[in-house]
Amino acid sequence: MAHRKLSASETKARDLGLALARIAESEGLPAAVGVDRLRQASPRLTPLAVGQMVRKHRDLVDATLAERGLSLADYADQGPGLGMTFTIEQA
Repeated sequence: MAHRKLSASETKARDLGLALARIAESEGLPAAVGVDRLRQASPRLTPLAVGQMVRKHRDLVDATLAERGLSLADYADQGPGLGMTFTIEQA
């Protein structure tokens, strides 16, 4: 079966998963990752984009983390301007 090309939003969701994995691996597990830390790791990931990627492509973010032996244990979004937090744990 041929691989289909990922859409722009799917690519960004994969980038989100990879950024979360890199941060969690460097900080130790379990890791609480805020949106500001994500922006430092990948400036492409704006708060608006991060929220959309989690809502639209949570399965792709989870799959990307699972490839690295990690899982998204919790995701909290307080709303615009109030912050987001991801909790990453060992799968």
